[in-house]
Amino acid sequence: MPHAFDPLHPTLVRVRQLALGLPGATEKLVVGHPAFYTRKVFAYFGMSYKTGDTWTHNPVSVSVLLPDDERLALLEEARCFVPGYIGPAGFVGVLLDDATDWEEIAELLEESFRLTAGTRLVAALDGRHRSC
Repeated sequence: MPHAFDPLHPTLVRVRQLALGLPGATEKLVVGHPAFYTRKVFAYFGMSYKTGDTWTHNPVSVSVLLPDDERLALLEEARCFVPGYIGPAGFVGVLLDDATDWEEIAELLEESFRLTAGTRLVAALDGRHRSC
């Protein structure tokens, strides 16, 4: 399947750096989109979303899996959306631009990682935080 994105897009490079900085994280293509995972995918780049009857394809965004309360709070913001196909599983998309708070994106990626990675990888992340 061809790429639905520029693999060297600066925003993707930044997301990739954050995601692959988590213990055991790797990258693969899922339906033409970069996906970051350990045993399960914890983040997707550029997932499409629907507004009314119109689809927005391949936006510069990251989609993460979050607990319901956090997901619902984010969905109150105009920059957030329910991504197609993966939204019903609890993922929320966040549009990324020049005003992006990259510390927040790192926290969202970490939260999603914690929900999908095994206990050994979460413990490795916690150990890294304690040694800082």
